[in-house]
Amino acid sequence: MLDYGVEAMEGEENYDNAVPEFIKAIQFAAGKKHIPFIAIKVTGFARFALLEKLHRGETLTAEEAREYERVQARINTIAETAALHKVAVLIDAEESWIQQPVDDLADAMMARYNRSEVIVYNTFQLYRHDRLEFLKSSQHKAEKVGYFLGAKLVRGAYMEKERRRAEEQSYESPIQPDKQSADEDYNEAIHFCLDHIQKLGLFVGTHNEDSTLLVTRLMAERHLPPNHPHISFSQLYGMSDNITFNLAHAGYHVSKYLPYGPVRDVMPYLIRRAQENTSIAGQMGRELGLIRKELKRRKL
Repeated sequence: MLDYGVEAMEGEENYDNAVPEFIKAIQFAAGKKHIPFIAIKVTGFARFALLEKLHRGETLTAEEAREYERVQARINTIAETAALHKVAVLIDAEESWIQQPVDDLADAMMARYNRSEVIVYNTFQLYRHDRLEFLKSSQHKAEKVGYFLGAKLVRGAYMEKERRRAEEQSYESPIQPDKQSADEDYNEAIHFCLDHIQKLGLFVGTHNEDSTLLVTRLMAERHLPPNHPHISFSQLYGMSDNITFNLAHAGYHVSKYLPYGPVRDVMPYLIRRAQENTSIAGQMGRELGLIRKELKRRKL
């Protein structure tokens, strides 16, 4: 799964210049049957302060309204190209205080391009205590309007930032009270999506073995084949290969999330992702243990 991972530099010219990079990624993926997805972040095409104002529900000035129309046009150009080439687009989640316009853009693109198949996916961060209900309401809306919901399920990567901001600004944190609550909502979201799998596309973005096994067990119970066209798994490139390779060996649709771009531009993005996701340290330590165990088994 291709992710042009360059941190966005604000400015209309930079936003416009980002669009052809994603068009190239779509065109490249279209010729490779093993690259079914690309990922985008709305903050790569829109000014953060504009998204904040939209999230707050404030009225835009005439100039800001024209600015937002350009944002919509950029996202639509990418989604339209993806639909033409049959490549799916995963719209990443953002911070909670700019998420509403991201959801609105994702809904608009799904309503336009997910009429007969799933091209556009929105991302649901289940470490937020309100996202399970939002997933359910999104599915209800999709059925009512008449399109397929694309649901990428993740736990989330902004926990420290979210809690710190909520404390500093004295509002209720959107983050779950503990990891168990996040795990329970994530697994319930899996149940919900599989209960509606004929009407949505499920993208399971996780490094959690229990959640991965839950999906495979529920698929077997529902007599859903491993290569079901509406169900995909993914892990970050370089992480959780034990999960990825076993899923692939068993015939499931599974991909690696691959950020790419000029090294000097991509490194800040990768460092930020590591800083935002405190689970990475524990995950990498466990994987190192698995590698050592396998080396010992092979007597290498």
